[in-house]
Amino acid sequence: MNQISSIIYRTFEWITRFAYLQLLWAVFTLAGGILFGLIPSTVAVYAIIRSWLRGNTDIPLFSSFWNYYKNDFLKSNKLGILIYLIFLLIGLDFIYLQEIDQSIVTWMHAPLFAFMLLSMLFVFYLFPAFVHFDLNNHSIVKHAFFIMLIHPFHSLLMVLSLASLFIIIYYFPAIGLIFGVSSIAYITMWLALHAFNKVQKKN
Repeated sequence: MNQISSIIYRTFEWITRFAYLQLLWAVFTLAGGILFGLIPSTVAVYAIIRSWLRGNTDIPLFSSFWNYYKNDFLKSNKLGILIYLIFLLIGLDFIYLQEIDQSIVTWMHAPLFAFMLLSMLFVFYLFPAFVHFDLNNHSIVKHAFFIMLIHPFHSLLMVLSLASLFIIIYYFPAIGLIFGVSSIAYITMWLALHAFNKVQKKN
């Protein structure tokens, strides 16, 4: 009975942590005026989840989040220029696909969808690489892209896991509102960390 109570307690503890982390992300994103707060807040989420995955599960959430947010504010926003550009291109591709005559340019769908998928996947490697490697932004971009290419299995798992999560969120929007960002970050950080460790062991 005590074991069951302990499991229930730990489950609710982690649910609370994920929800609180999501709340911090939302608050600090707004505090940065959304445009300048989004990337530093997301970086802070990934940094905390990286600590959890490395066994540091008892770190104080608010102070840790604030430190990551503050210390990486400028560096992460510089990287954010690339991230916003990627999302702009994805958005333009999506609009283009909606506007074109479907019967005439069907052959163009595959490369455009491939570009959109690979670009999104690249972004999901960028954040883990940013918090894991102590490098400049140019090197972080190269590391993220290189590791994404040489670990197709991890990349495939990332796509399948995120697709499953997005389906769940589509049918249960409240889950996305409370746990969406923290869940996405946990999945991508966990898989990316495995890929990073494999690369480091080879080197």
